[in-house]
Amino acid sequence: MDVKEYFARISYRGSYDKPDLATLTDIFQHHVRAVPFENLSIHCGESIELDLEVTYNKIVRKKRGGWCMENNHLLSWVLKTLGYDVTLLGSKVYVPEYDAYADDIDHLLLKVVLDDKSYIVDGGFGMAYQMWQPMELISGTDQPQTPGVFRFLEESGVWYLEKVKRKQWVPNQSVSTCHNVEKEVCRRVYLFTLQPRDIEEFRSRNAHLQTAPDSLFVTKSICSLQTADGIRALVGWKLTEIKYNYKDNMDLVEIRILADEEIEKTLKEKFNITLDKKFVPINISRLSLF
Repeated sequence: MDVKEYFARISYRGSYDKPDLATLTDIFQHHVRAVPFENLSIHCGESIELDLEVTYNKIVRKKRGGWCMENNHLLSWVLKTLGYDVTLLGSKVYVPEYDAYADDIDHLLLKVVLDDKSYIVDGGFGMAYQMWQPMELISGTDQPQTPGVFRFLEESGVWYLEKVKRKQWVPNQSVSTCHNVEKEVCRRVYLFTLQPRDIEEFRSRNAHLQTAPDSLFVTKSICSLQTADGIRALVGWKLTEIKYNYKDNMDLVEIRILADEEIEKTLKEKFNITLDKKFVPINISRLSLF
């Protein structure tokens, strides 16, 4: 595994000899705009493994994406290689349909300490709740970013991440977004503690999420990628492209339903992904990802 090969994969050409916040932010932004958040392996009959070399080969050499345990595990290796102080953390993702957080840790994120300040670095959430910059670990302070306003709230050692949403303009209402999208102003994203984790602690959950019949990742095929001004996502056959803050503090949401024969070309052109095995799209969960 070679960090320069990783930099070529994410088209990063900046300096990296000084582990500071500016470099961290630059590398992070290149990562989320080059490496999709995706679970396509599940729907191609492949298994998702947490071995770092397997993840490196998948994302760097095969130019695929991955989910949180792949993206952030790879990022942790990159940042540690560059001299950053990195700790793995585990979180429980909020499920709006149940108005509850997951029972078990189901998301991997990173804490990076720089100049006595702690930052959360999460390159593996994807969709419209993907942060674009490292977030300082402080409670109750709005941290505006291009995707929207993020903030942490801390209660008795438990940290909560939430995102304030803009209104959405959806020109093509015939394939509209979910029913509650207009009502929802603030979305809870996940909760976590600062207990250090090891990648081994995620193995059982990694297996569960790709096999359980009620897992979001089994019931939806997902591929999302951050762009220069928004996000694009293919969920099942639905291609959604969002331009953030298009006008008047409003996001432009364009939606199109693809035919089967358009899927492979769209993955290549919009996400730079070419799959080795036959991909079978699926979208039978009602859970909104926006």
